[in-house]
Amino acid sequence: MLKTRILTALVLLAVLLPVLYSNNFTAFAVVVTAFFGAAVWETFRLFNPKSNKAAIVAVFWTAAFAWTFFFSANGAAQTFWFVISVLVWALRFVPSLKIGLPALDSAANTMLSLTYAVSLVGCFAAIVALYAYSPLYLLSVLVIVWCADIFAYFSGKAFGKRKLAPSISPGKSWEGAIGGGIAVLVLATLAIVLANEQLAGTFPIRVQASLGWAATYLVLILIVAASIVGDLFESQLKRRAGMKDSSNLLPGHGGVLDRIDALVPVLPLAALIGAWL
Repeated sequence: MLKTRILTALVLLAVLLPVLYSNNFTAFAVVVTAFFGAAVWETFRLFNPKSNKAAIVAVFWTAAFAWTFFFSANGAAQTFWFVISVLVWALRFVPSLKIGLPALDSAANTMLSLTYAVSLVGCFAAIVALYAYSPLYLLSVLVIVWCADIFAYFSGKAFGKRKLAPSISPGKSWEGAIGGGIAVLVLATLAIVLANEQLAGTFPIRVQASLGWAATYLVLILIVAASIVGDLFESQLKRRAGMKDSSNLLPGHGGVLDRIDALVPVLPLAALIGAWL
């Protein structure tokens, strides 16, 4: 399993990094659209595990996404999607971690599935916006989430005692979450202090240059917290649907949602903060 996981990760990097830095917007648009389609397909399977219409729904949403953000001028209103995404996470999805999810066969579940799909649009619209600023800027936000996740895992293994959300994801601990957050703050501080021309366009350095140290730390803590919420919410969806992974599209990793769950709330938030700088 570990060998398969590493091999899949290497293949993904071999595809994604050249696309990011090839300066080929068509290739970027194709890859983003493909990942969006896979994420929407997995989403509607999680919300409607007995339905056979997830592929049809995914085709419709993917075509609408591609038209809006790659073929029409409507993609210019991206800030709207960032605001909507941040609001639905704060007002609807975060409370779900406490109050639970509606029954699968209910109208409330249908509405929630549409709301989550809208948040996916915001996430991928943010990918387009952050990439437009620079590939490095987009990558720097991704690295924040990846570092939080990696160090949370090792911190949890070493020190984890108090469960973060035992009914949703028993493996996560408060110690792990705090360890991941501390690691992000330390690494971001080093990146800012030791910044050179190559790092000047990264998210933490841009935030610090505009808002100062205190605000930078608050922003990074908020991003780490948002990544944890995104991870927990998808775990909650999988537990309700009785699924271990969102799909088996990525051998050793599960599905696309399993790889981007923490990014779904983070990227619109980062893009919205970046738009204010």
